[in-house]
Amino acid sequence: MSDALKHECGIAQIRLLKPLEYYKKKYGSAFYGVNKMYLMMEKQHNRGQDGAGFASIKLDAKPGERYISRVRSTEQQPIQDIFAQINARINKELTEHPEYNDNVALQKKNIPYIGEVLLGHVRYGTFGKNSVESVHPFLRQNNWQHRNLIMAGNFNMTNVKELFNNLIELGQHPKEYTDTITIMEKIGHFLDDAVSKIYKDLKKEGYSKNECSPLIAERLNVAKILRKAAKNWDGGYAMAGLLGHGDSFVLRDPAGIRPTYYYKDDEVVVVASERPVIQTVFNVDFDEVKELEPGHAIITKKSGETQIKKILEPLERKACSFERIYFSRGSDAEIYKERKELGRLLMPKVLEAIDNDTENSVFSFIPNTAETSFFGMIDTVEEHLNEKKTAAILAGEGKLSAERVTEILQERPRIEKIAIKDVKLRTFITEDSSRDDLVAHVYDVTYGVIKPTDNLVIIDDSIVRGTTLKKSIIKMMDRLNPKKIVVVSSAPQIRYPDCYGIDMANLESLVAFRAALELLKDTNNYGIVEEVYHKCKAQTNLEDKDVKNFVKEVYDNFTDEEISDKISELLSDKNVNAEVKIIFQPVENLHKACPKNLGDWYFTGDYPTVGGNRVVNRAFINFFEGNKERAY
Repeated sequence: MSDALKHECGIAQIRLLKPLEYYKKKYGSAFYGVNKMYLMMEKQHNRGQDGAGFASIKLDAKPGERYISRVRSTEQQPIQDIFAQINARINKELTEHPEYNDNVALQKKNIPYIGEVLLGHVRYGTFGKNSVESVHPFLRQNNWQHRNLIMAGNFNMTNVKELFNNLIELGQHPKEYTDTITIMEKIGHFLDDAVSKIYKDLKKEGYSKNECSPLIAERLNVAKILRKAAKNWDGGYAMAGLLGHGDSFVLRDPAGIRPTYYYKDDEVVVVASERPVIQTVFNVDFDEVKELEPGHAIITKKSGETQIKKILEPLERKACSFERIYFSRGSDAEIYKERKELGRLLMPKVLEAIDNDTENSVFSFIPNTAETSFFGMIDTVEEHLNEKKTAAILAGEGKLSAERVTEILQERPRIEKIAIKDVKLRTFITEDSSRDDLVAHVYDVTYGVIKPTDNLVIIDDSIVRGTTLKKSIIKMMDRLNPKKIVVVSSAPQIRYPDCYGIDMANLESLVAFRAALELLKDTNNYGIVEEVYHKCKAQTNLEDKDVKNFVKEVYDNFTDEEISDKISELLSDKNVNAEVKIIFQPVENLHKACPKNLGDWYFTGDYPTVGGNRVVNRAFINFFEGNKERAY
């Protein structure tokens, strides 16, 4: 994705099912869980580089002993920073207390971070300030072990206001107006309630106050608590939590928007946002890592008993397709195949754009994450050339010279590394002309491989705002003096904001939306914009289930091709000499390539939850009224 776009978060949860002495004996260290968590977080650093956090719980700690540890960071390399802090503290304790070195019991009792239940999080900030207070895991503290709650998630809620007001109605006084705090306090409320009820029941049964504590841990029904807490949630989420006494859970949203995978054996229970993370860190096969079903939670009790429980009734599965296009690492076997297929399916349009002239066309990709789709595209070019070679040889009816046959067989796709990202741009100059000049030099180009008669075909993951294309990439490509520049997006046109984790809150920032507005002006139909505004305003006080996405009407009068051509026009600077053509993946091809991830609301406007329609309408109202606030 050439546009800078913050997105997603990554979660990692580890529950050690054996005593720490077991891991010391088998793997040589009681820090086995901490080491694995470091690897899991590093393997998901693509999901968040604004901050990282880690928390752990020690099981069966005695009163007066610290059993919860947490560390968070917003440093430039936050994962390395938090584990440097952890490592420094561990080494300090071992140096000052040599007697700890071979005694796991003393290590567990006296050294922080060494526990059996661990939670990690990597963050991209989509809402609020990027301060350490915004970094997960969040902690809700209490003197009762069972009421301590540690939470982290990959999520956005569309109905934070409603959930916030629900807390007030319950008599609470939330300290912040954020979805993370709101969700944690909602779970915390029902956790407190459940603990109180079990305690009262145990007292009636004749147990002493001291005897109640372990029995509360046994009887606590985490699934029931989650059902009550999540009843009115609207959004996309993978929500992870640890309870102070040792229970843990991860809950996935009913539409399966946000990804969640897990693995269990007799040593560990592991949950992460991406399958290859678990495969690599724990050296297990693809089939051993399972996907958590939508609306379900994986719950591990303090005893180690693990169950998959249905918490919410699953909706139609709408797993985020952007995970497959861009967000998740392409090392997942399924994702790798899907990305190649996205590139392959684009080739008929590409061949049409270059008049089938592969001999005078150079193929490349930008950025590096588009490389897999590029491979799929090239596979199809080679198939096209093989058909062309076969036809040429057959047309010769056996009368071709050896030299001519060799000449025919030697034709290959012209593949070059055209764009190289030279530096991570720091836009420290805010004055527009100076900043634009800096942006134009983010990438360097390879000179001497393009002829003036060549088409230059560049594939990208997706085109969101088009800013980097217009101000940098197209200008940079034009310096090579090609006849035509064809920019190919392996994703469809992004027409609508996302409200489930990706930072696309404003309509006017989307180049497809701007193109539709220009087409409305060109066709003297711009009055539709005001009509849509009034329809959106009229729905402001309706219940979510009755709200419709009227923003679709902005696009209804135009074909995909017309919008693509207008985008090409908008992104072509007047100083660019080459003809510019931009090609987008059709939505139907996206579904063919990624059949398990049909979440496509940013392309189609078909939101998987009722709150999505309210968000898109609010985004349109904000655009029309000139409000710069977020739509969710």
